[in-house]
Amino acid sequence: MTDQPVPPAPIPAPVQIPRVEELFQHVPHPRIAERKHDRPVKVKDESVGVNGKVALIITAVVGTMWAAYIFALIALISLPSAISSHNATILVAWISSNFIQLVLLPIIIVGQNIQGKASDKRSEQTYNDAEAILSECLQLQQHLQAQDTVLDDVVAHVKQHHEELQRLAKRVGPATA
Repeated sequence: MTDQPVPPAPIPAPVQIPRVEELFQHVPHPRIAERKHDRPVKVKDESVGVNGKVALIITAVVGTMWAAYIFALIALISLPSAISSHNATILVAWISSNFIQLVLLPIIIVGQNIQGKASDKRSEQTYNDAEAILSECLQLQQHLQAQDTVLDDVVAHVKQHHEELQRLAKRVGPATA
């Protein structure tokens, strides 16, 4: 067998590798700009006009346990006359209209106020959690952009070495095994 020179392999055309910025462009969601001016909605923010403000004041005054105690005393004032009537209908009416309505109303309002405050607290926590997540996402975006720069530099470096190897292969010729 005779050794015959191997014809040089064709040099492939350089591969065009796009820069990362050409492949992806970050577009922030419009809500990000909007929410910079917003705070979480609270129960007290929902009163509308004078009537809403008056209702909130009355609810704040009547919706206390002290109001429940006062209404219980007021209801108990009429209890002796209801008992002395010896009429079951009057006793039932006293229990349902005087005692239950007067005492339970402020107690229910107290419960609703507590639920409203808990809801406001949850809303604030959710808002703060969303702020933290947004901050983390923005940092991730910056991290990815930094990685994009590094990757672009690595690709440029590899491309430069590839071109140098191609020039060397043209000058020296292909390697034989």
